Amino acid sequence: MKKLKKLFLILSLLVICLGIIITSLNLFVYQSTKKQVNQDMQDADCILVLGAGVRNNKPTPMLRDRIKEAVTLYKNKKAPKIIMSGDHSSDEYNEVAVMKSYAIKSGVPSSDIFLDHSGFSTYDSLIRARDIFQAKKVIIVTQDYHLYRALYIAQSLGLEASGVPANLSHYPGQPLREAREIIARCKDVLNCFVTHQSSQSQTTISLDGDGDQIHNQAI
Repeated sequence: MKKLKKLFLILSLLVICLGIIITSLNLFVYQSTKKQVNQDMQDADCILVLGAGVRNNKPTPMLRDRIKEAVTLYKNKKAPKIIMSGDHSSDEYNEVAVMKSYAIKSGVPSSDIFLDHSGFSTYDSLIRARDIFQAKKVIIVTQDYHLYRALYIAQSLGLEASGVPANLSHYPGQPLREAREIIARCKDVLNCFVTHQSSQSQTTISLDGDGDQIHNQAI
């Protein structure tokens, strides 16, 4: 009986310690980036739209709102180019092409839209924006629950970044996303601390060029 009580006490202490660590890391991410949300950035190199899935060749509601917000920023001349970063892991699933098509229909010139076909994670999208597209100042567009982590990663990579939340709708399943994000923040704090911070690709693409010329270029 005493052994069981001791084991229960140890497990309880471990759970409490884990909870403190998770809470502390989440507060750290929030506190270190909150001033960058809706911060007016001058001379930004690009607007970075983070992928959020497509269905039947249409953006999900979350992704649609991210694109809409990016289009508004572009039309307000907050940045001259847009990077659509998402999953193009197969010929049957081309998230970034759908994103670009939606933005074009919304009035953005095709030549001002650049595609990152391998934005499989928030970290991937940001490090590739820095290393491949050579961006130094970026405006990140995503929903607010996700924005603090994206800004933290950008900060850790040496990017000057501001974030614009794209909360234009109600999204079913949001409590589950919020719960996952708590763990994702902890994961990416560790990732930024231990990962050798460079992309695997040796390709570089200038945002001063024409997005149409590299539309289907694998990078």
